[in-house]
Amino acid sequence: MIMDYIPEWLQELESEDIAFIKVFLMASGSLKDVAKHYDVTYPTVRLRLDRLIERIQINDSQESDAYIRLVKRLAVEDTLDYETAKQLITAYRGIKGEK
Repeated sequence: MIMDYIPEWLQELESEDIAFIKVFLMASGSLKDVAKHYDVTYPTVRLRLDRLIERIQINDSQESDAYIRLVKRLAVEDTLDYETAKQLITAYRGIKGEK
């Protein structure tokens, strides 16, 4: 089956995220089974799932500004700490004249 429409939030995910979703679905949502599949602990799987949910929420949000979405995604991925992300977004909005 060829999909005519692929949601934007799904297009924004990396291939490893999509593979994780497949494993999660095949395990009927059992994080314990997903942990066994990846040979990691339950908290590790829970953290990965939480971060994946946050990335989807960022992509699915009403935020249309690509820069702000990028900064938020970097914060979710722990590439950028939360406080720095807030400062960058605040400064960027100030430059653009937004609140």
